[in-house]
Amino acid sequence: MADLAKNQLYPAVIEGYTSEGLGVARLEGRAVFVHNAVRGEHCTVRILKVQRNTVFARVEAVEVPSPARREPDCPYYRQCGSCQFRHMDYAEELEAKRQRVQDALKRVGGVDLPVETIHGAQSTDRYRNKVQLPVQSGAVGYYAGRTHRVVDIPDCLLQPEADSALAGALRRWMADHAVPAYDEASHRGLVRHLFLRTSSAGQVLCCVVVNGRRLPYEEELVDALRAAAPGLVGAVLSVNTERTNVVLGREFRTLWGQDFLEETLCGLTFRLSVPSFFQVNRAQCAVLYGRALAFAGLTGRETVLDLYCGIGTISLAMARGAARVVGVEIVPQAVEDARANAARNGVTNAEFWCGDAAYAAARLLEQGLRPDVVVVDPPRKGLAAEVVDTVAAMGPERIVYVSCDPATLARDVKRFGELGYRAGLAEAVDMFPRAAHVETVCLLSKLNVEHHIEVELTTDEMDLTAAEKKASYEEIKEYVLEKFGMKVSHLYIAQVKRKCGIIEREHYNKPKSENARQPQCPAEKEAAIKAALEYYGMIG
Repeated sequence: MADLAKNQLYPAVIEGYTSEGLGVARLEGRAVFVHNAVRGEHCTVRILKVQRNTVFARVEAVEVPSPARREPDCPYYRQCGSCQFRHMDYAEELEAKRQRVQDALKRVGGVDLPVETIHGAQSTDRYRNKVQLPVQSGAVGYYAGRTHRVVDIPDCLLQPEADSALAGALRRWMADHAVPAYDEASHRGLVRHLFLRTSSAGQVLCCVVVNGRRLPYEEELVDALRAAAPGLVGAVLSVNTERTNVVLGREFRTLWGQDFLEETLCGLTFRLSVPSFFQVNRAQCAVLYGRALAFAGLTGRETVLDLYCGIGTISLAMARGAARVVGVEIVPQAVEDARANAARNGVTNAEFWCGDAAYAAARLLEQGLRPDVVVVDPPRKGLAAEVVDTVAAMGPERIVYVSCDPATLARDVKRFGELGYRAGLAEAVDMFPRAAHVETVCLLSKLNVEHHIEVELTTDEMDLTAAEKKASYEEIKEYVLEKFGMKVSHLYIAQVKRKCGIIEREHYNKPKSENARQPQCPAEKEAAIKAALEYYGMIG
């Protein structure tokens, strides 16, 4: 097998997409990740980088284009790393994201769960209500793909036009007053990021992040920002003097106006400070939380635990349908905002704890909290193993998992499966049109193996050995499915029963031909079937 060579051209057929939106082709037996590719296309690709486990390429020419291919509508698309799907139509983008979630659940989570629904956005442009623009050598924009080089972008199609105007005002102010940008290599310079929030009412909150405690010409900056965006309601300075890629610092000072915005979501009003977490797409956030509320199946009698509750958006939405809601969040300012938001909306059945999710959940368990429903909306890294263990130990009937990363969702679904919870429903929500990220809401339900199953027996099935009278094949299949999330065949059950010394009647699963080869039960399914046999007292 020949090695792929950098800068060489190869014919390729695009078979699918990676989690980052790159096309996938196979060349010389290796998976190749292709920029600017659309599934189903026949292309000539140029190899860009050959690594031990990965190969990257770009489309050099398209011989057989996909009907979904589109000319990118942004002049910065090839340089900027913020969008990944502007070279295809929106329907193809949605299918790529839906398939990504389903594949992750199957490959990583071991769950054969069809993801039949992805909720697309009505608007794919100007939807971001929060942007974080890095500043570098006079450039204010976004990082180029897989780099820390900032591409200067006068106007981004993902952000409101007011944000572009404010970025332009900062750019001109820095040039007029010779204010240096921050340099992460030397840890010198001043302006690091421009952080902007925009409400659905058109109000804007601006935060300038600096490597210091003061700015020169602060009044001139405020004047420039106010002139650029009539909807500006406040300008804030964030002090970040640490060597870190974290955007915001821990200290904030208001330069002018107010240090918060008010936003409405799901019929509730929320106050957002600069560090508050709030989904970047308000319209799609309402869809996501609506599906989470539907999955929770609240009747008004439930106790709900909401881990990673942020400023209380999901908690307060759940509170309207539950008896009690307990929210947990590690950011103190967010907890203060959540309590204030509860009071602002007249919600009296929600309480909020400040602390790490694992520690707080363990404390609540010690205090006897037994929630009926647990909602988790963790960061991209997903749940720590101890959080999974503690949530399962609480024994909720339902777990509603809101995820921004299908891979960590799938990993955690597998962990919950080992602790008696089965994923029964998952839907994707496109929170980030034209970018590769996708949100998922997944319902996990507690398995109940202590149930009665009525089985209609034929006279043939009643002709059983003593051991077989313990449980029918259908009961064993049901147990394995509910306990381990696996589907097993009668053939596999028969093979395991033989191994365990349970005598089968001759006609059970007998091959039609003496030379026929039967598939053998995989090890993980054999272990699950043995567990079922032990449960029903058929083996010791």
